[in-house]
Amino acid sequence: MDKILIRSLEETEKGCTFDTEKDGYICNICRRVFESGEVFKVGERYFNAKKMAELHIAGEHGSMLEVLMSYEKRYTGITDNQKELLSMISSGLSDQEIAKKTGTAAATVRHQRFVFKEKAKQAKLYLAIYELAVQGKQQARNSIDEQEEFIDIHESATMVDDRYLVTKAEEETIISNMFISQNPLRLKNLSPKEKKKIVILKRIAEQFKRGRKYTEKELNGVLKDIYEDFATIRRYLIEYGFMDRTKDGKEYWLI
Repeated sequence: MDKILIRSLEETEKGCTFDTEKDGYICNICRRVFESGEVFKVGERYFNAKKMAELHIAGEHGSMLEVLMSYEKRYTGITDNQKELLSMISSGLSDQEIAKKTGTAAATVRHQRFVFKEKAKQAKLYLAIYELAVQGKQQARNSIDEQEEFIDIHESATMVDDRYLVTKAEEETIISNMFISQNPLRLKNLSPKEKKKIVILKRIAEQFKRGRKYTEKELNGVLKDIYEDFATIRRYLIEYGFMDRTKDGKEYWLI
């Protein structure tokens, strides 16, 4: 989620981002990669990576408006009633038609549309101010102090709250203290403190390849080498949104 929110407006609206390291377009929703230079065949037509990413999003995930509005109010600042109104506006309904559907006056609908417009202007101004402030900080220091930056929140994270307020400096300290070794990865103990638990699970999740599905036996084999109570680690990886699994528990994968 966090990564979706910090992308540019255009990338957020389109649903895909160009990744220079992977040299391809990545679906912001499911993280599927479409590598540059590859040609994708759909029916009798051929598409480049960018167009294929857009077709994938439309076909697999539907309208980006619906995807973005599916996020909770704490991320969007939009209530369920406002989401319903925006959906009707998007469908092309007039103020009179929306008023009839919602049982309100057309003047009320017009007022809400005006409020939406003003909020959008404020949001753009806020974003510009924030980005300029960050740029000013970088110029003043000549570089970003990475130790002060917060760690990335995985996009499928559940219960996002203060437990994710961990700087990269804190992350390094936690990893150093909680793991016996890094290669091979060996966990000393699983801390009950939420911030430490997040960092530990994040580090363990890095041992798995995105896009690959693991049998329960394969998953357990990797986790056993990291920590003796592998069943607890496996459960937390699911509960905290690092991994998902089939209903029968036979296959696991990174989200």
